[in-house]
Amino acid sequence: MLTRSRWRSLNACEDGAFTVTRVISVACLWLFLGASAVPATSQDAQHSSSGPTYTEDGKLVFPEKYREWIYLTSGVDMSYSPNGMAGHSMFDNVFVNPEAYKAFTATGTWPDKTVLVLEVRMAATNGSINKSGHFQTADLMDREVHVRDEARFPGKWAFFAFADDETAKMVPKEAACYSCHEQHGAVDTTFVQFYPTLIGIAKSKATLSTQYLKEEKASLVSKPASNR
Repeated sequence: MLTRSRWRSLNACEDGAFTVTRVISVACLWLFLGASAVPATSQDAQHSSSGPTYTEDGKLVFPEKYREWIYLTSGVDMSYSPNGMAGHSMFDNVFVNPEAYKAFTATGTWPDKTVLVLEVRMAATNGSINKSGHFQTADLMDREVHVRDEARFPGKWAFFAFADDETAKMVPKEAACYSCHEQHGAVDTTFVQFYPTLIGIAKSKATLSTQYLKEEKASLVSKPASNR
């Protein structure tokens, strides 16, 4: 969880500024011999969906096929700190497992076993025929996962920072990213306010948090009328 990312720094929410700091999906192959099918095991069932998968010692397995999931949003150089991002430019992209996305579109909130994946990529301007603006490069700078698993985590949600590893321990509950999400997340401690295809659904389902609605109202009041 680095300061450049959208779930943002684990040392966020300091001095009044907050910097908010997927789970292998494996398809089951059933082998049939004559009229007999191999029965499913509990491990097969665990891997039949794109929900979270854990190692025996409780680490989360990074979902290597997350880019086959539902794409939610991208941001460039976003920062919730007044200091911003100096000296570099980055994109972040957010994906969610298909089962969770389907449930959200129906209910306006996230179901249990939701897995949100954020990848951070380097931005560039000079390349090929591009003359202005930014594009994403192949340089993957960071990977983070936000999981809802009510039976496993206090507070239902947990963060995991992967870097180059394929498994990761839960980020300690004392990290500032938890309180920041709880205080500012639009829906169930998640930043749906930055997911353009979902914020309207949350509004229509009346699932936006009270705190977010207060912040949004205050933000509108502070903006000049021409920018509203």
